[in-house]
Amino acid sequence: MKRLIQAPNAALATLWADLLSQGGIHTTVQRMFTSGIAGEIPPDQALPEVWVMDDSEFERAAALLHALRHLPHLHWRCHACGETVDGPFEQCWNCGAGRPGSALTPT
Repeated sequence: MKRLIQAPNAALATLWADLLSQGGIHTTVQRMFTSGIAGEIPPDQALPEVWVMDDSEFERAAALLHALRHLPHLHWRCHACGETVDGPFEQCWNCGAGRPGSALTPT
């Protein structure tokens, strides 16, 4: 069992662990409830951590987490309403139309 990453909060640690689990990597979140004792112990020691259960999966987990945390930042114009959409979004925030070329756009 190896520590993969220290998360800034329990919500992100849980999200990352769930995403890795969906990728077939068995993970666990440690120190989930230690934020309440920050100050009694150093604050960086009270942050939740994501651990990979199988050491042989560590490199794959690190690569997958890096890819999940660094999604491509796209800029595209909605074909339905003309709104500019920034970020890794597959739908227009204004009208809900799918990004051209995405699975959400009917062919």
